[in-house]
Amino acid sequence: MCMALLRLLKSCWLPSSGQHVGSDGAGRQDGLLWYKDTGQHVNGEFSMAVVQANNLLEDQCQVESGALSLLDAGPCGTFIGVYDGHGGPETACYINDHLFNNLKRFASEQNTMSAEVLRKAYQATEDGFFSVVRAEWPVKPQIAAVGSCCLVGVIAGGTLYVANVGDSRAVLGRLVKATGEVLALQLSAEHNVGIESVRKELQSMHPEDEQIVVLRHNVWRVKGLIQVCRSIGDMYLKKPEFNREPLYTKFRLRETFKKPILSSEPAITVQSLQPHDQFLIFASDGLWEHLSNQDAVDIVQNGPRNGSARRLVKTAMQEAAKKREMRYSDLKKIDRGVRRHFHDDITVIVIFVDSNLISRATSNRGPAASVRGGGVNLSASTVASYSTSI
Repeated sequence: MCMALLRLLKSCWLPSSGQHVGSDGAGRQDGLLWYKDTGQHVNGEFSMAVVQANNLLEDQCQVESGALSLLDAGPCGTFIGVYDGHGGPETACYINDHLFNNLKRFASEQNTMSAEVLRKAYQATEDGFFSVVRAEWPVKPQIAAVGSCCLVGVIAGGTLYVANVGDSRAVLGRLVKATGEVLALQLSAEHNVGIESVRKELQSMHPEDEQIVVLRHNVWRVKGLIQVCRSIGDMYLKKPEFNREPLYTKFRLRETFKKPILSSEPAITVQSLQPHDQFLIFASDGLWEHLSNQDAVDIVQNGPRNGSARRLVKTAMQEAAKKREMRYSDLKKIDRGVRRHFHDDITVIVIFVDSNLISRATSNRGPAASVRGGGVNLSASTVASYSTSI
């Protein structure tokens, strides 16, 4: 199982050989920034960008276009995933490797795309990572404290499905014909206890625990440990058998718990795409810490499609530099690890929707695309060293 974990870690940082689409192929690297300025998916064009701040990139992402099931006559369309890891990259990497395949499996069983297919795919991915944690616990117990937010979008047959656990966000840019403006509409529900309604919901689910959410250093956290109340992974707050020695003391609760504290149940929305829907922005919270929904939509709308995700990442970094009263050019010189003191890993995927393509999407199976966002490549020795350290 240790070798399996090592392969999982390698898959986080080494480019996927299956990437194939667009003029810039599998994407390009510029220091800590990876980007793919343009590509084609079944329903239009897309743009991707990832900038690394952590010593090891904890964000993962993917765009899959074409067949959404294992059946020749099954649904086709576009799958978008943004996975913002915490505590390490393992969970996000696992999701990147398994969630889309799980979705295709359940879509094949039902021969359609649906909210239930998404829900089952999330649960299967959660169950799969639980198996990894259980197998690794005797030798790598800290993997029980690794988790990931998980934001997914699926466009199939003119219908948009958005599923989310955690605090990544999906935003729609919609044209208002009367004014010519493009307004931002948030599509995803977030599960960060910094939001009062989320905090109250969690408190109502655990009325017996007065310390279910704790304000520490002016930040609300579940049990004083984590800001999100839904995630994939984080088994130390879902299964009491993983909240004990040899897990680090800082993750262990004083009292045991009888029911899971965190949930992996996704919030799912389903809606039909309209002709005046222009584009979708899927991004980790690293972007939204610095840009409002409308700011992000304005940046995409007022520039060329090519490179739109990279412009969003650059603008967020410029805002991060401004907050620290430094120049953007100086921020770019700061290496990974230290960079985390200035901004988080930032992942952005912009999906442009062509109403003409969407209207005939049920019979249009191409172009096929499979692209994963990348980070700084690490040597095998570095990966092995990290595997030992966790």
